[in-house]
Amino acid sequence: MSARYDIVIIGLSLSSSWGNGHATTYRALIHGLRAHGKRVLFLERDVPWYANNRDLPDPDFCALAYYDSVQDLLARYTPQLKNAGAVIVGSYVPDGIAVIDTLNKMALPNWHFYDIDTPVTLARLARGEEEYLAARQIPLFTSYLSFSGGPTLERLERQFGARSAQALYCSVDADRYGPTGEAQHWDLGYLGTYSPDRQPVLERLLIEPARQLPDRRFVVAGAQFPADIDWPANVERIEHVPPSEHSSFYNRQRFTLNVTRADMVAAGWSPSVRLFEAGACGTPVISDIWPGLDRLFPAEAIVLASDSTDVVRALRQTTASQRQAMATAARRHVLARHSATARAGELLAMLGASAIRSSA
Repeated sequence: MSARYDIVIIGLSLSSSWGNGHATTYRALIHGLRAHGKRVLFLERDVPWYANNRDLPDPDFCALAYYDSVQDLLARYTPQLKNAGAVIVGSYVPDGIAVIDTLNKMALPNWHFYDIDTPVTLARLARGEEEYLAARQIPLFTSYLSFSGGPTLERLERQFGARSAQALYCSVDADRYGPTGEAQHWDLGYLGTYSPDRQPVLERLLIEPARQLPDRRFVVAGAQFPADIDWPANVERIEHVPPSEHSSFYNRQRFTLNVTRADMVAAGWSPSVRLFEAGACGTPVISDIWPGLDRLFPAEAIVLASDSTDVVRALRQTTASQRQAMATAARRHVLARHSATARAGELLAMLGASAIRSSA
């Protein structure tokens, strides 16, 4: 662990995708950085709920290490943090405020905050809730890398004093997501952890269509859904689909559903990684509607739905050739604009010359 790294990331989790969307986002991005020849160290708080559900305990594209507390982080990894070309702290890191204050005392010359939850973060700060980031800390970073683009970037700089706010959207590892040729098993599927603010949209865009189309097959995969949800008989429930099986899961759907959290709909310009994963697999997407979606995903590659009628119409009336045209357009766009390698190149440009040196 004495090696000098181009980038050190302190994030929520890389080892476990259980109950969070951060792991797949980090995996794709770091895999892309590796394709650019960069050495990355990921530091993760060792917590039991992830330790018991690790689906990537030993990544082959970066170094992964754990720490038990802020004090342990400081004691064991100060040399790596000080010598890195760039340091990135992610959102939802346990004791994140203390972690950031500790790093700030190191006077790191090139350190950044990567917010995979920007609209949620800003909504919490507006309510005076400071769990993993304090408003006073935003101006400390060299830059604020935001999951959300559009007007949110200006707000981060104007209202919160970010020195430089830049959009760093999620991405997809094109080596791991693509057409598999599997037979389609479900007419419409959804992959995502339960969220109270997403549930009404899921009810409107999947559960109600399932009730109206009892002869069609539906699936909802994800953790933490309450036991009292009234699932129609034609909706299959899967508690967890590990990232290694995501590509297969998408390929077995005629359409997949993209549902966005309320804060992200309000902010706009906040694409889910599921949108790009499905696109890379060539699975047509039905999505809720939010500002910026038309700039991030081509209209010919997606079905926009505001209610169950839109979904039912798409399932009933879209022909196989129309679905194939959507799939082709989506895959072409994602591979060109939202692949992990492309996104990693964007990140390196944002981090600056100190993080772009050769790792040879």
